[in-house]
Amino acid sequence: MYSIGIDIGGTNTDMGLVRNDGTIIARSTIPTNAYTELQPYIHDIMDCIAKLMKDNNVEKIEGIGIGAPNGNFYTGCVDNAPNLTIKGVLNFEQEMHKYMDVPVVLSNDANAAAYGEMVYGGAKDLDNFIMFTLGTGVGSGIVLDGKLVHGSTGGAGELGHCILVPNGRQCSCGRKGCLETYTSARGIVQTYCEQLRENGKPIPENIDSKAIGDLANQGDPIALKTWEIVANQLGLAMANSVTFSAPQAIFLMGGPTKVGDPLLKPLQKAFDKYLLNIFAGSCQIRMSQLKANEVAILGAAALIKMKK
Repeated sequence: MYSIGIDIGGTNTDMGLVRNDGTIIARSTIPTNAYTELQPYIHDIMDCIAKLMKDNNVEKIEGIGIGAPNGNFYTGCVDNAPNLTIKGVLNFEQEMHKYMDVPVVLSNDANAAAYGEMVYGGAKDLDNFIMFTLGTGVGSGIVLDGKLVHGSTGGAGELGHCILVPNGRQCSCGRKGCLETYTSARGIVQTYCEQLRENGKPIPENIDSKAIGDLANQGDPIALKTWEIVANQLGLAMANSVTFSAPQAIFLMGGPTKVGDPLLKPLQKAFDKYLLNIFAGSCQIRMSQLKANEVAILGAAALIKMKK
């Protein structure tokens, strides 16, 4: 059996035909930012889906799963996503049903990644876990008792916007001191630049979190200190998340997690330090087992399993 996974980004919309074992058979892409109206955008998406199916001799699919910014699981809508050129409340489920009578399931991209980890990745054997995605921002998805947590509004699991430092760094959400402002790729760069200033060092142009990771792995003391600070902040947030959901594991994914030991060793130490003692030894820190270039499509496709 097959399904379609769709990852909606501000720049591109990526689609994949996914086999039940998690193999992406074929992919297609259209530019999201080329559209300002929903109907022609949906028309072109459905054309791509029809071509993916025809080219691979697939006559029937289980459904269409969509990971999107501000995706609302309950309504099948994308609600006023600031990074999309198509504005307003966008009813994907309703519009897609005009073309194909199959289930359409939509959620935000971090929730989709978490569910993809459970269906196709390293959480197949788990009923309780949390996923943190570190990138441009910090997203998260929470699975409890084998079910993805959506909450009353469909927006549950925004752990990246838990306030870590009251009156701290300005966040894009409008508040100050969110976890995202410290442990996203941009937050890591900001911490590194602060450390350079404190040590009287010049700030290089166009520095990014990958370069800071490379420096740390080469033994650069300021880069290593930066990752220790980031690890302490993330470890605190992760330990706090354990208190409300008692997960068996916390999964990490995203570019900054690829630095390896400069982050992961101090992260384990910080997590153990801040963890409430009744949870000691009950929750592992694991890396996502999904490939970075496949997780968005697989996560979206996995959402279809929630319709059963």
